[in-house]
Amino acid sequence: MADRLDRPKAAGFRRPRLDPDLVGKGAEAFARFMGTGQFLMWMTLFVILWVTLNVAALWGLRWDPYPFILLNLFFSVQASYAAPLILLAQNRQDDRDRVLAEQDRRRGERNLADTEYLAREMASLRMLLSEVATRDYVRSELRTLLEELDERGARGPETGGR
Repeated sequence: MADRLDRPKAAGFRRPRLDPDLVGKGAEAFARFMGTGQFLMWMTLFVILWVTLNVAALWGLRWDPYPFILLNLFFSVQASYAAPLILLAQNRQDDRDRVLAEQDRRRGERNLADTEYLAREMASLRMLLSEVATRDYVRSELRTLLEELDERGARGPETGGR
């Protein structure tokens, strides 16, 4: 509803609205990336680098000693975000599949109706054609008439009425 000028604005905090489509697209991109070999390669390199730097303590860097608690925490946070994002991406895919299935069903119903209509039209045309004189039928009738005329001409002019 548009703001009205005759009423004061409601005081209070307004939460920013996230575009659900934008969040969904981001979730799909994230889920798509997490399912690739490239993600596994980068994650493996990250873990190797993390462990190497913390075990070897090169350049005096050793922020996460051996049990690697910080690395485990990082994986836990990643998993806690990955699972809902993957579920969101799957839900969006399910919604798309449902819409496509409905469109396919409607298209199938239209195709069936069109096919039934065409079958009825073909049947009515066949019935009409069965009543129409064909070329062969007309030729045979003309031959019969010519033969009758030839027979009459051969018998001579008839005496009588016509």
